[in-house]
Amino acid sequence: MHVLILGGTTEARRLAQALRDAHPEWRVTTSLAGRVARPLLPAGEVRTGGFGGAEGLARALRELQVDALIDATHPFAGTISFHAARAAATAHVPLLALRRPGWVPAPGDDWHGVASLEAAADRLPALGRRAFLTVGRLGLPAFAGVDDVFFLVRSVDAPGPPLPSRSEVLLARGPFTVEGERALLREHRIDVLVTKDAGGEATAAKLVAAREAGIPVLVVRRPAVPEGVAGVGSVGEVVAWVRGVGG
Repeated sequence: MHVLILGGTTEARRLAQALRDAHPEWRVTTSLAGRVARPLLPAGEVRTGGFGGAEGLARALRELQVDALIDATHPFAGTISFHAARAAATAHVPLLALRRPGWVPAPGDDWHGVASLEAAADRLPALGRRAFLTVGRLGLPAFAGVDDVFFLVRSVDAPGPPLPSRSEVLLARGPFTVEGERALLREHRIDVLVTKDAGGEATAAKLVAAREAGIPVLVVRRPAVPEGVAGVGSVGEVVAWVRGVGG
């Protein structure tokens, strides 16, 4: 049994370890996009870089003799999920998506949902003047033209231009604590939070801190996912599904 995981998320790392623990005889390979300079590597084999679209991924599925494909990419990776759906259908390889649940507002939250980063940039000046921007370094160009807002930009790796003209970059990797996020909001006098609905626990503490401080949150909604692809929300469900594929 050879399982290929399209990874780059906490859940993908947990899945690779769980598969190796449950069935050491299985071959488990995780594919990383290569966008993070020093990624946390999962158990098993690791490959880095793209496949060359859906056709390239289909070819790789055949050449690597993959028996099961798991899409455990970031909810905002977008394109790769559609490539995975087409490639799996072409190569006749079973596909399952591991999708972490999105965040749900709690009582006291002041959330403002938008469909894109560009929509968030347009809406932002009406909500605050000192923004905590946590959308990943690849999403920063959407805010480069917002000159009347100060941005505290948090990123795992140093972002390149273009950046907002009034910005400070904080390099950090989660998980983050509520106590730490509270201190960050106070220290930088943040009055609005901008985030993508990434879900998960590693970066959810900022939402609690914003709620406590009465700070509005601009939440970029998740993009569409391929139709017809089965999805589950836990590592255990994936392990059980792979067992079924392997008979």
